[in-house]
Amino acid sequence: MYLDFLGLREKPFSVTADPAFLYLSKRHREALSHMVYGIRERKGFIEITGEIGTGKTTLCKALLRQLDANTKSALVLHSGLSELQLLQTIVQDFGLNPLRSNRLSLFNELNHFLLEEAQTGHNIVLVIDEAQNLSLRVLEQIRMLSNLETDKEKLIQIVLVGQPQLRDKLQLPAMQQLQQRIGVRYHIQPLDIDEVRTYIEHRLRVAGSDGSLGWSEDGIDEVYQCTRGIPRLINLVCDRTLLACYVLRVKLADHTVVRRSYEELMGEAVAEEQEVGGAR
Repeated sequence: MYLDFLGLREKPFSVTADPAFLYLSKRHREALSHMVYGIRERKGFIEITGEIGTGKTTLCKALLRQLDANTKSALVLHSGLSELQLLQTIVQDFGLNPLRSNRLSLFNELNHFLLEEAQTGHNIVLVIDEAQNLSLRVLEQIRMLSNLETDKEKLIQIVLVGQPQLRDKLQLPAMQQLQQRIGVRYHIQPLDIDEVRTYIEHRLRVAGSDGSLGWSEDGIDEVYQCTRGIPRLINLVCDRTLLACYVLRVKLADHTVVRRSYEELMGEAVAEEQEVGGAR
């Protein structure tokens, strides 16, 4: 709706994880470096946490694009799986076709695969997103996967990515053995105000902005105040701000337009919650 008016080729603030719009802040680069280091050094377990909307899933996909040809990977995006379902997902993602689908057969098939890959010098990576949703039993099974090793190195590197609740879960007494095996940890912080400015400029540039749209300093500050630097919220507020610019027939996103857009978003969110509550 607003693309032509604001001189844009495509929507700059879509909430989908489009790699073309990837923006790595200092903290995202540090998190990515920790992940790559843990994988290359075969640390076994890597724990990456961050608040909702800080770009963890985008970071997972960025990691997979950075792995070299000698590293094979599997990505699990749905963490609400049973022990058997998780094993099936992992085995399928690695392209294996076991004759049987019971836990023992899947585990043996995976072990055979890992040993073969190790003999050819390959490193194997399993990335599990939204890992805070994994049950304690599934986490224990994942720990058992880390027992697959040679005398010198781990056969599989496991990256657990999730919200801060993942840290809390791993600190439970029942998770002590897994907690002690985590070789690399990093917590992703939200963007600071300078990074919010760079983030907005980056996404507008990738979207093909012809410079028609301006973003004032107080508009940038308002985005930061409204979102506290959470990328997903930045996208929501900025997309609504562009729509407001179109409706108001203005080409400057200042604090007034941003604040109005944020309040409209929050009003919709409250109305939706009330509707859901009433339906109950």
